[in-house]
Amino acid sequence: MRPPIRINEPAWLVEFKSFIMRGSVVDLAVGIVIGAAFTAIVGSLVEDLINPLIGLMIGGIDFSNVFLVLSGERQTTLEATRESGAAVLAVGRFINAIIKFLIVAMAIFWLLKVLTKLRVRQEAVKGPSSTDVLLAEILAELRAKPSLTAPTPPPATPPAP
Repeated sequence: MRPPIRINEPAWLVEFKSFIMRGSVVDLAVGIVIGAAFTAIVGSLVEDLINPLIGLMIGGIDFSNVFLVLSGERQTTLEATRESGAAVLAVGRFINAIIKFLIVAMAIFWLLKVLTKLRVRQEAVKGPSSTDVLLAEILAELRAKPSLTAPTPPPATPPAP
């Protein structure tokens, strides 16, 4: 029976495989998927709940339909105006995007704040690391031994009269 023929993988392929299989890359992929789902939730929150409330407060304006026509004919909706070939500044959509960004930024801020508190609590529960304990023991031994390198100061002589 012949041994199997061994094909050497290129170094870049081995490096790429190890890069992909690292935990940080997998964590990043999971974060992107969760972020996409969170973005959909925030989009619905802004467009379906916040904007109607803002529109009601400022006189019943459909906030997502606020736009300026630069050239061309204005239609009843933003989509109809764009379909007619007009150049449009979608001010309402831009404001929606700003609101979405602020909500996501606030959520990330509070998430990081909570995670930081949890990390501090975990470190307090764990206690000192083995390195810290070892360094404390070494420091205690050094303090217990008389110093060999530091000369003892000469006794103080009284000043001459």
